Amino acid sequence: MIALELLSPAKNLECGMAAVDHGADAVYIGAPRFGARAAVGNSIDDIRQLCQYAHQFSVKVYVTVNTILYDSELDETQTMIGQLYEAGADAILVQDMAILRMQIPPIALHASTQTDNRTVEKIRWLRDCGFERVVLARELSVQEIADIHRQVPDMPLEVFVHGALCVSYSGLCYASQQCFQRSANRGACAQFCRMKFDLIDADGHELEHQRHLLSLKDLNQIRHLEELIEAGATSFKIEGRLKDVGYVKNVTAAYSEKLNAIVNRHPDLYCRASKGHSTYTFTPNLQKTFNRGFTTYFLHGRQPDIFSPDTPKAMGEYVGKVKEVRQHSFNVAGTASFANGDGLCFVNEQRELEGFRVNRAEDNRLYPQKMPSSLRPGMALYRNNDQDFERLLARPSAQRKIPVTMHFDVTPEGFSLSACRVTVDIKCEHQQANHPQHDNIARQLSRLGGTPYECNKVEIPESFSLFVPNSVLGELRRQLLSALTVTDRKRTRQRMPATASEVPSYPYPYLYNIANHMSQQFYDVPTTSAFELKGGEGPVMQCRHCLRYALGYCVKHGGRRPQWREPLKLRLGDGRLFRLEFDCKQCQMNVYAED
Repeated sequence: MIALELLSPAKNLECGMAAVDHGADAVYIGAPRFGARAAVGNSIDDIRQLCQYAHQFSVKVYVTVNTILYDSELDETQTMIGQLYEAGADAILVQDMAILRMQIPPIALHASTQTDNRTVEKIRWLRDCGFERVVLARELSVQEIADIHRQVPDMPLEVFVHGALCVSYSGLCYASQQCFQRSANRGACAQFCRMKFDLIDADGHELEHQRHLLSLKDLNQIRHLEELIEAGATSFKIEGRLKDVGYVKNVTAAYSEKLNAIVNRHPDLYCRASKGHSTYTFTPNLQKTFNRGFTTYFLHGRQPDIFSPDTPKAMGEYVGKVKEVRQHSFNVAGTASFANGDGLCFVNEQRELEGFRVNRAEDNRLYPQKMPSSLRPGMALYRNNDQDFERLLARPSAQRKIPVTMHFDVTPEGFSLSACRVTVDIKCEHQQANHPQHDNIARQLSRLGGTPYECNKVEIPESFSLFVPNSVLGELRRQLLSALTVTDRKRTRQRMPATASEVPSYPYPYLYNIANHMSQQFYDVPTTSAFELKGGEGPVMQCRHCLRYALGYCVKHGGRRPQWREPLKLRLGDGRLFRLEFDCKQCQMNVYAED
């Protein structure tokens, strides 16, 4: 039986608990420091509270400690990992190999996607170093995932299935540091890839003007989960540690329902990795949550339309076309319904996203707070803020319960109650009852409100004829619930980190990511080489996204032959230039900063 894990993001404690309620099997959250989203660190106490809440449902909590580390931070990191273990964390996500040299408790180590996990050789090397899981690169196809699983079958594979995409291979992006002295590998990405660029050729001709040429659409694999499962992935990760609680609720619920449907179709093959089932007050709809348009990226190989050159912002769901425009209102051709306060947007004639808020909605006639001057009949209209849907998510919107069947019976000295292989008993004098007791016993024992459990059945011997005081039934119920909620979480590493002499030989996987002496010793290199410390001469980005292909000029994939002269360059609004190198052998685009 293969356990399938839905892994949801948590910006904070509230988001983490919401993820559990809405069906996550695991949650990942930022440590107080040294997580790859520096803006969303969480206190040890909040992580402890999340662990206590999640573990009731056998939901795991993974903590991100996945930045590169400086020498001055090593002692603090080691202490913090010990605190995370004591707080109940089930694993930490790691980028810096110095952590494998630290004296830390037996907490599981997961290789973050920041360690650039895209080849069989790399995954095998990480396994041999002591990692218990790898988070694969987002760029991999389902066939590449299957090949990795076939050749390294004992390494659990985690894959991203939803959310924002980095245009560069994770861990290999130095553009933010190069341009703004904000390191992506230190959790401070400045979103270089969401900016506007001109595209110019070697003769200075402008091929594209002020477009978001590196901004990708958002990932959405909800229709392809079964393919990923069959390829060997077992953990399905939703991106979004900067997203709000509404995003976490909606996306977690949507993917949880999809995984449940797969499990229900194949009950002999798959199960969920945690306990309990969730019920919702809303119908999950991925179109209604922040997105830049959706793509399956490279799931089935290279394909067009993976980027969003007109805007890096959320467009939301398509709701129809503008039909008629008046001075202060317009109407919409379509079947969507609208509410006062809805946020709508459209792409204007300058290919820029323009948004506005609906002040009043009368059926399909809308009265904006301020009428957009560039709105024209025939324009496609999108809703990026659905007031009715947001109101549903703002309230308690899910309940998670673990169904139990209780077995009530007689013992020589009293009575017993058991469920989920746990049994409690109580001493009580046996007295014959004057009236049947079955209904009252079932009613009293089923009162589990305010606990993670719900009773779907109470089994009582048919011949039972004794009187049982309600106080006795209540005490049995309390004892059973107390016993059920005690979780024995003995956490030991399945794989111990390799010693210095056992580190397998593997070419250093990064360009400039060694930032401390322990990592330097791990790789047995003569010096630190972090881009943040010394800069570098290599590419500031390595991308599977290719502008030649995206613009229709990749001859290898059937595109037309370009008329421009290379090298092509990207130009920021402030004039800085970035040369593009098309590595057709690797089917990869590299971006270099010009002096």
